[in-house]
Amino acid sequence: MNRLIRAAAPTAAVLAASVVLTACQSGGGYSAPASTTMPMPADATGPAHAALRAARPFDLGPMVVDGSGFTVYGYDRDSSAPSRSACDDACAQIWQPVRASSEVALSGIDRNLVASLTRRDGTDQVTLAGWPLYRFTGDRMPGETAGQGKNGAWFPLTPEGHEIETTTDTWRADAFRI
Repeated sequence: MNRLIRAAAPTAAVLAASVVLTACQSGGGYSAPASTTMPMPADATGPAHAALRAARPFDLGPMVVDGSGFTVYGYDRDSSAPSRSACDDACAQIWQPVRASSEVALSGIDRNLVASLTRRDGTDQVTLAGWPLYRFTGDRMPGETAGQGKNGAWFPLTPEGHEIETTTDTWRADAFRI
């Protein structure tokens, strides 16, 4: 019996390697992200944040993420006409304003919808369709939307600057009866 196990082990290893290689080469299946976690830097002013792009990370449909892939949010208590931020002090520690740089790189977003405003503290903040943009410190990895619906006032935004309040794939919205 010991010889049978020794003879079967190399065959099983070759078969397993073949399955893995075939799955990797097919391209049509699931592909795991290169990094499973990416802690959010404390400083939201870094060069990676000077970018906005349209993405479809999960079941919310197209939404805006920053240059690091983190979800960008709008706040219902802000104003879009004129652009004004109502999130200051302690609020801005949790909901970090997306800082404006000299040039914001865009992908999938109309440049005419992007501008900036000067906050009460004198810093510049990026706006989309007039709405000031924020990152939520509770999002721990790119594409996460832990801030969606917080306090009934925080929502990810579409590339056109509209709030995303519900999932677009309704079959997933209630998959776990949550």
